[in-house]
Amino acid sequence: MGDFYQNGTITNFHNLRVRSVEDMEQELQAFSRQRPMSLVLPSLFSELQGPALKNIVQELSQVPYLSEIVIGLDRASEKEYTYSRDFFAQLNQHHRILWQDGPRLRDIDRLLESKGLAPKEAGKGRNVWYCYGYVLASAKSEAVALHDCDIVTYQRDLLARLLYPVANPAFSYDFCKGYYARVADNKLNGRVSRLLVTPLLRALKKILGPMEYLEYLDSFRYPLAGEFSMRTSVFNDIRIPSDWGLEIGVLSEVKRNYSNKRLCQVD
Repeated sequence: MGDFYQNGTITNFHNLRVRSVEDMEQELQAFSRQRPMSLVLPSLFSELQGPALKNIVQELSQVPYLSEIVIGLDRASEKEYTYSRDFFAQLNQHHRILWQDGPRLRDIDRLLESKGLAPKEAGKGRNVWYCYGYVLASAKSEAVALHDCDIVTYQRDLLARLLYPVANPAFSYDFCKGYYARVADNKLNGRVSRLLVTPLLRALKKILGPMEYLEYLDSFRYPLAGEFSMRTSVFNDIRIPSDWGLEIGVLSEVKRNYSNKRLCQVD
């Protein structure tokens, strides 16, 4: 039986039928004329040498509807940055690499630090914070997706499904969280969510009683997922967590600023 149950307080888009990725991409290409789309990829240099990112780049090179891809490159020397430029050169879309350890971005970081605005902790949050700033400055898109660079089972329909709710002009969603089955090589992954986050939320609900915020977080099938998309205008309304807890922090921020009916999750 198809999974159609709508639990929790936000809309859940289930994958109830098989639809070709080409069909979805054709529709997204039509949407892109009214609502251009971008993708942010926060990446450690070590992930360029891992098993996932090479396939991700090959899949993305076939995506026809993206206006821009912004790669946030962390923990890379100058030689490694040069290697990264060749690595991502196979992308057919307009793309830019933000070398987080490079001299130009460090100059910007020092300028912001002098004004008390710079992120204080290195890591994924800081990387994404600068990437979103670049997306705003480039003004090439009205909908932006983000996903991790370690998805071994990656196929480009993941991106299409992730962007669809916020890219479709007929929909009113401003933010979309992704989830997918954490199964690879006959092994069930996602242990932190299964064994810590979900039991913790259920325990807090039992101890503290009904709380809208806890019910909201518990509505997400995978609250720690690194895949989400949003309208670019959302950047102006939320505080991107630039230190740690990016995923939970973003969920908290969109909850603080938007009605639940403007938020969704997608398989």
